[in-house]
Amino acid sequence: MSQYIERYQRRRLISSYFSVVLSIGLVLFLLGVLGLLVLNTKKLADHFKEQITISIFLKDNAKPVEIEQLQKSLALAEYTKSANYVSKEDAAEQYSEDIGENFVEFLGYNPLKNSVDVNLKAEFVSPGQISEIANEIESKTYVDEVSYDQPLISLLSDNVQRISLWILIASGAFTFISVLLINSSIRLSIYSKRFIIKTMQMVGATKKFIRRPFIWTNIQLGMLGALIALIALAVVVYYIDLNFPELNLFQDLITLIGLFVSVFVLGVLISWLSTHIATQRFLNLRTDDLYY
Repeated sequence: MSQYIERYQRRRLISSYFSVVLSIGLVLFLLGVLGLLVLNTKKLADHFKEQITISIFLKDNAKPVEIEQLQKSLALAEYTKSANYVSKEDAAEQYSEDIGENFVEFLGYNPLKNSVDVNLKAEFVSPGQISEIANEIESKTYVDEVSYDQPLISLLSDNVQRISLWILIASGAFTFISVLLINSSIRLSIYSKRFIIKTMQMVGATKKFIRRPFIWTNIQLGMLGALIALIALAVVVYYIDLNFPELNLFQDLITLIGLFVSVFVLGVLISWLSTHIATQRFLNLRTDDLYY
């Protein structure tokens, strides 16, 4: 009978430890993913901004030397990320592929124009700056028209600011919730040992002596949960870098390492603090209050 009780208690203890580790691991993993998003918010915003294309359409009488001069000036401009010349023949071929029909044969001529597609650097993608750049380019005599999606640029600029603000608010809120969840899991595991704590106190053990094994045990559980979270986070980082190499997540390795260290330290710190508060609470309770 005693062996059965001992096995039952051991299973309960393992189950309690498992639930604590799992809850810490899941919460820290979600916190790490959110931290990854916060650290890369600007990089993500810059990536989308740099997909905006300005199309510079050239007049039919534009000379080759003028086109070459325009390409060189754009390549040297501080606002240019990339500039690609697209001939009217290439544009017609691409458009025919898109619509699934050779419209040149149907019309009998090619109505498209030679153009230069320019992608700007992210810091220059704003309605005011793009308007200035477009006016400067359009003033050239051999340029027929400068085209870009103005409503999309305005919408993108507004949404980037709004999303950045909400991500910061969500980060703060989720950090607070994470602390509460981990604290709740550890407090429940210590609650089941409240009578042991009070018995040790009644036989003369000091509060520091009673707290020490609980704190060390839960720090170890916190470290284990943090390691599980970091392994899962590393898989997510690898998957993102594999599918979105343009984000260059491993380029800023120090920041990435800092995130991983922060998640680990946070797991240990929350475990220590939660255990200290929970044990202190039961140490200060009267014996009659332990039943409630």
